[in-house]
Amino acid sequence: MNTHKHSLILLIIISVYVSWPNIASSAFDPTIDDQPLREALNLPDWFKLSFLDINEDLSEAISGKRGLIIYFGQSYCPYCKAHLKNNWGRRDIISYTRANFDVIAINVRGNRPVTDLDGNQYSEKLFAARHKADFTPTVLFFDDKGKLALKISGYRKPYQFRAALEYVADKHHRKETFRNYLARAEGADSFGQDNLNESTIFSTPPYNLFQQKTTIPLAVFFEERRCHACDVLHAGPLSRDQIIKQLNKMKTIQLDMWSSTLVKNPQGKELTAKKWADELGLDYAPTLIFYDESGKEIIRVDSVVGFFRLKNVLHYINTRAYKTQPSYHLWRSEKLKNKISSPLPR
Repeated sequence: MNTHKHSLILLIIISVYVSWPNIASSAFDPTIDDQPLREALNLPDWFKLSFLDINEDLSEAISGKRGLIIYFGQSYCPYCKAHLKNNWGRRDIISYTRANFDVIAINVRGNRPVTDLDGNQYSEKLFAARHKADFTPTVLFFDDKGKLALKISGYRKPYQFRAALEYVADKHHRKETFRNYLARAEGADSFGQDNLNESTIFSTPPYNLFQQKTTIPLAVFFEERRCHACDVLHAGPLSRDQIIKQLNKMKTIQLDMWSSTLVKNPQGKELTAKKWADELGLDYAPTLIFYDESGKEIIRVDSVVGFFRLKNVLHYINTRAYKTQPSYHLWRSEKLKNKISSPLPR
């Protein structure tokens, strides 16, 4: 299918999602009460029953379908609930997923043995850490050749998730990035203000992040204009004193991810914000990337994020927990296990 025709299909899909009032609120309102759920989630009954041998699951999936999906979730996760309701709760997305992929589920706090692609066996918890499933839900897409084609961390809106399914199933990942694939139709979902949201937390240019190497971490906010999710981030978590207080302990900058603004990144390379976003593989706005004092990436948040999840990420960074526990997922699990903090978002 040529690029023009596929762009039209993407636009039609998005237009349909926007035009149905009962869909629009769940599809385009990224506000989620991200406190832990009171009742455990149930997984869809159409998920594959697996012995959790990933090589075996891959072989079975690609023998009759276009790939395998590994879903990382947990029982009391509000973001998982949103995903299972708004994405895998829709008949069209369910049908498309089942026609093209097998889906297996991993409990990121579980202890069932999982045999990874390297033949080694890990608990579900360690398997999740190996694949950097820091935020649930995380979805890995493997293509019909058994190669990892796409990873999505956190909750994405239905049209974006449907696009991700098509991106892999139709083999677009072999010729373009997911960021560029989405960009052709993203305009249909664009609404909000024409300028980036302003905040006193952001440093002003010039942006020489190579000289940043001091005693504080760096936070880079990649945003875009006419971005509803960016507006919600600023009106929600970034309006809370607890969040502002934590961000003020860092050097924080804001970039338009499509702009020609010049930046010298933490590795000393001078490039535009757009080029940097391309090199980082970003496909979601807003994306928050945190760097340590030496300029090494600690963690990124590239999906819908609420107050409790962001608060805990900032706590992880500002307490320098990443120096002793480089896996945010394992650090968070240990904190919950030892009950030394308030409940963490799943």
